[in-house]
Amino acid sequence: MKKTLLCLAATLAVGGAHAATTWTMTAEQPDANYLTQNVRQFADDVKAATQGALQINVTSNSTLLKRPEVKRGVQQGVVQIGEVLVSAMGNEDPMFEIDSVPFLASSFDESEKLWKATRPLLAQRLDKQGVVLIYGSPWPPQGIYTKKPVARLADLAGTRFRAYSASTSRMASLMGAVPTTVQTPEVPQAFSTGVIDAMLTSPATGVDTQAWDYVKYYYDAQAFIPQSFVIANKRAFKRLPEAAQKAVLEAGARAEARGWKTARAKTDELTQTLASHGMAVEPLPPELARELKAVGETMVKEWQAKAGADGKQVLDAYRR
Repeated sequence: MKKTLLCLAATLAVGGAHAATTWTMTAEQPDANYLTQNVRQFADDVKAATQGALQINVTSNSTLLKRPEVKRGVQQGVVQIGEVLVSAMGNEDPMFEIDSVPFLASSFDESEKLWKATRPLLAQRLDKQGVVLIYGSPWPPQGIYTKKPVARLADLAGTRFRAYSASTSRMASLMGAVPTTVQTPEVPQAFSTGVIDAMLTSPATGVDTQAWDYVKYYYDAQAFIPQSFVIANKRAFKRLPEAAQKAVLEAGARAEARGWKTARAKTDELTQTLASHGMAVEPLPPELARELKAVGETMVKEWQAKAGADGKQVLDAYRR
């Protein structure tokens, strides 16, 4: 990863010498994904608000940096701004994975309340690391994709289960499956080559990767609603004129509101797209739902123990 970052830094330095007000942005998802569309609208808003004084060039689908590289890339100034899944940083601080604790906040209303309680603490942590939190945006609720029907956790025992964060890896282990890390662009090949047999992800990722080509069943578990956020290099942000800084933050506020609205509207549409391509879209079978709830209760307790006083503060605010 270090070699990748150094090479990209050298490339950007050559192109950036004559364009001090051009930022390079890495976005995780393909262009058709609503999160990427929101990113591009954000960039357009910044350009309009600054009358072209600040332009953000967006490169999508993790082409510039893969998920594990994004935060460090932003910190080091390899890119000035990037979008990344919040829980991807769960290994460095449990506060980053609260949104991915199963069944703690499953509905959009609950998840938005949890995000508002968590956001200030995340912003403080990032600020100390030389990073500015610009805005957050939710995914649809997470469901389970399988090749064969499942009715209980025993049906998933020993399966190679895709994990994309520390929390989903832990969840897979508690389910009796074998967590296997696979990034989104690699999902179709991972299924076709037998690297993974099942996964927990959103209908958005299911549509992006054309899940109907490699799995048959989608169980609408609504396990949790993960967040992605857009973060900027603090030095680059502070070098902007005050009016431009304000424009970036205001465009971010609009993007955050737009992200929540769009996620709510898109979830049913994306789930229907899975069904329209022949997938069996079903609620969780009762026994599986009961067993997964117990997994969630275990993970809430584990998260509280790791997160300490800050975790208690967030949960108290969320539950009030």
